[in-house]
Amino acid sequence: MALKHVGKMKNNNAKVLVAYRTLPGESDNALVVDVARLTDAQHDELMKVVESNQAQTANELADVLSRRYFPDGRQMLMALHTDGRLKKVSTSGVIMTPTNSNTVVLSELNQMIAEQKGVTVDQLSVTETEETVATAKEMPTATTEQAPTEVRQDLDAPLTDEDLAKSYRSQADRLSKEAAELRRQAESLVPTKKKTAVKKKEDVSV
Repeated sequence: MALKHVGKMKNNNAKVLVAYRTLPGESDNALVVDVARLTDAQHDELMKVVESNQAQTANELADVLSRRYFPDGRQMLMALHTDGRLKKVSTSGVIMTPTNSNTVVLSELNQMIAEQKGVTVDQLSVTETEETVATAKEMPTATTEQAPTEVRQDLDAPLTDEDLAKSYRSQADRLSKEAAELRRQAESLVPTKKKTAVKKKEDVSV
């Protein structure tokens, strides 16, 4: 069975889990988990999450990982970062398997998804997280080692604390906007009844 978010590196067929298909401000880079570097316990728990309906219907695997925990109590996305399992790679170097019989390079898949959404690839990560282009431009940019046409020979570009922190802030902003929209919809259905305080007037004696 073909699974969403699962791919392999073009140069050595190393299996990876794609946490983010694109990064804000770095549309030609993705964030992946190198499966070979996982412990057995991490691998088993992560694959359970990947195979879940929640992950298979999510746009980005990282959004689900940020809400799941390993048996040791650590949040999955943060634990993967702390353990050095998250790597930044070129989207042109990752092959995805949308079906059992078909494969597609991640950069091409991102282009197709962007066209379906009516946006550019640069705006794709912004659109999927309901962020603005201006916010995306504030994210770290790719270094010269991560040129769009380069197929990286290994997974040697770890995500920094600053990168992950900004990713968390982006998620927090998105959730805040979703919460505000839900409140707006709730108010349009049944407005909140405001309690009016009745002040008692005291008799003033002269």
